[in-house]
Amino acid sequence: MENITLGQGGILALLGYATVFAGLILLMLLTIILGKFFMATAKKTAAPAPAKQEEAPAPAAEAPKAPGSAGQLKLYNVEPKTAAMVMAIVADKMGKPINELRFLSIKEVAE
Repeated sequence: MENITLGQGGILALLGYATVFAGLILLMLLTIILGKFFMATAKKTAAPAPAKQEEAPAPAAEAPKAPGSAGQLKLYNVEPKTAAMVMAIVADKMGKPINELRFLSIKEVAE
């Protein structure tokens, strides 16, 4: 086996890197091309849009409120999710259905 010089080693390393990067670029291009092919195929096989759009039904009258509901709830520095959780906990602790309770407002109290 013959020894290689520093210059020859550098050239061999550069050729190796170039080969790896060329392979990666080819894989990337192949992935892009196949992706576009499958997207086009999916669009062709998708159900065609209906030719005639039917008229939307007239908006129904507002549904009546549940028995015991009290209308709007005022929230002060409280997220709706947190307020719903507080109302559910209070109803559970009191042993009553939530629609029998009346919450006027919920406010966060500083500690």
